[in-house]
Amino acid sequence: MMEEICEKAKTLRLKTIADQLPSIVETAENNNWPFSKTIEHLFDLEIETRRQNRIALCYRQSKLNEKLTIDQFDFDHHSSRKKQKTRILNLMSLGFLKEKMDVILIGNPGVGKSFLVKAAAYAATQAGTKVLFTTAMDMINHLIAADADHSLLKKLSYYHSPDLLVIDEIGYLGLGKQGSNLFFQVISGRHETKSTAITTNLPFADWGKIFDSTTVATAIADRLVYNSQIFILEGSSYRKRSKPNNQ
Repeated sequence: MMEEICEKAKTLRLKTIADQLPSIVETAENNNWPFSKTIEHLFDLEIETRRQNRIALCYRQSKLNEKLTIDQFDFDHHSSRKKQKTRILNLMSLGFLKEKMDVILIGNPGVGKSFLVKAAAYAATQAGTKVLFTTAMDMINHLIAADADHSLLKKLSYYHSPDLLVIDEIGYLGLGKQGSNLFFQVISGRHETKSTAITTNLPFADWGKIFDSTTVATAIADRLVYNSQIFILEGSSYRKRSKPNNQ
């Protein structure tokens, strides 16, 4: 009978229940668990396993190359970090995702922009949220290649579908006319439906240097700023900070 129940559980894709049933039944008998408690415990195990599997899948699909958490962030490095500490910590609570808000981090290289979006992205994966991390140039290069082989709609869907799309390092290289138009299509397709987080080394006034024209730059900025949280990080590069063993 036990083997038959396990096989039926496998047929219903209740793998954890199938695997754990014999040991849980034994535990229940030894501890005089009521039938309802045994069943509830089995389903709790199945639900938790699926939750953990979803978290693992979300992380694998996110393309994040590291697991950064906000407790690793040095708020004492610069006053701009201290002033925005509450806002930054609130960002990690992921409320912006529910409100379909965008997040924009502006500042010079090394001030912590990428760290914060990666930490928020990792937190989102741990909440079972679909996330995708990319650099601006990597995304544009993939879109241009897709345009060339007539798979652009499929690739655009790839960037439109995540609940959180992180686009890192906007502004270091100009995107050109084609790249700017493709970038606009990504942002336009996500506008008010999904959250996008970006990091840039340039203020909005200089976005004409990134995109092909001020018209495209303005259209992109308008969509991103419409419903967003903006963080401006100042100070010197954290990577170049003086360390005790170097002094």
